[in-house]
Amino acid sequence: MQTTLSEHARQLPRAEEAESILRSCVHCGFCNATCPTYQLLGDELDGPRGRIYLIKQVLEGNEVTRKTQEHLDRCLSCRNCETTCPSGVDYHNLLDIGRAVVDAAVPRPLGQRVLRESLRALTPNPQLFKALVRSGQVFRALLPSPMQAKLPRHVPPAKPRPATRHARRVLLLEGCVQPGLSPNTNAATTRVLDRLGISVTPVSEAGCCGAVDYHLDAQAAGLDRARRNIDAWWPSIENGAEAIVQTASGCGAFIKDYGHLLERDPAYAEKARQVSALAKDLVQVLRDEPLHGLGVRSAQRVAFHCPCTLQHAQKLGGAVEALLTGLGFNLTTVPDSHLCCGSAGTYSLTQPALARQLRDNKLNALESGHPDVIVTANIGCQSHLDGAGRTPVRHWIELVEAALP
Repeated sequence: MQTTLSEHARQLPRAEEAESILRSCVHCGFCNATCPTYQLLGDELDGPRGRIYLIKQVLEGNEVTRKTQEHLDRCLSCRNCETTCPSGVDYHNLLDIGRAVVDAAVPRPLGQRVLRESLRALTPNPQLFKALVRSGQVFRALLPSPMQAKLPRHVPPAKPRPATRHARRVLLLEGCVQPGLSPNTNAATTRVLDRLGISVTPVSEAGCCGAVDYHLDAQAAGLDRARRNIDAWWPSIENGAEAIVQTASGCGAFIKDYGHLLERDPAYAEKARQVSALAKDLVQVLRDEPLHGLGVRSAQRVAFHCPCTLQHAQKLGGAVEALLTGLGFNLTTVPDSHLCCGSAGTYSLTQPALARQLRDNKLNALESGHPDVIVTANIGCQSHLDGAGRTPVRHWIELVEAALP
């Protein structure tokens, strides 16, 4: 795609990157065929090709409007289009660049600003978030139904974790909302890894991965969180930790991007590159271990929802399914498994109507094989899908641990 950036756009730190991505697009439109929002709305500007044109116009100096912002906001950042694109367009990075320019030029309505600032204040604070979830459970009956749907139906207490005792050690990102919504996920991970001879080294100073800030109009704040995590992990990395494990694929996708996002920061570029190289989704760790020795037994019918951040961002589609099948779980077939469930980080809160439509479509597909339980690999998807009050939704590692003898 031919493009000529404006003088203002050429001063942007990522101007060269944006121009290169724009030029790689051949506007074939294959991306629209797999774009969830285009399928729902049928508007060219609510598909990847249309959004690329909008960003191109912005970077060429054309007027930036609230309408431009709305179409970019409706994007889930699911990256399905990247999997589909024959030209390898790096859409999500172009979207990040375009959103930053648009958000700087177009003030949001007061209600949106309050919502986004509240999410940025609440979500990355695990203790505050956990306290609010507990309060919500107590007063659940008094809350409006949309808020009730955001609370977990049941929060089982996390069982004790094993002590660090093995020569092999990994780090584990605890996450922001997962300790409050599904505290047993990381605890189950720690116990399964322990049975395989791998200990988890706790690093309490590591917090939110930065994705929430980064995708809510605060990219600089998101990168600052990334730097703090790198500083927190670095002593353990120097001491021989072999991986940084994530049980939430959304966090994993962002951490694996640290190296790219901080490549212009001379103080952190090399460390960020090493952290991204060490970042592994849990399935990447377990698929290389002798799982047959665990003796898993389960008669449940299971549907697996593969999060977009796992299959499109991390390119690990099919990995969890293969692992669960190899362990003896009975997996059902899920039609249109490439499509987004509508969670997409905070999207279910900023775009609730679209998110509900996508969720219901996804649940219809997941339930078509009549599973006893749905499992996934991302807390956002888990909470969003389970909030419909239909088939129970859990993290797949909890299912594995529950089936161990």
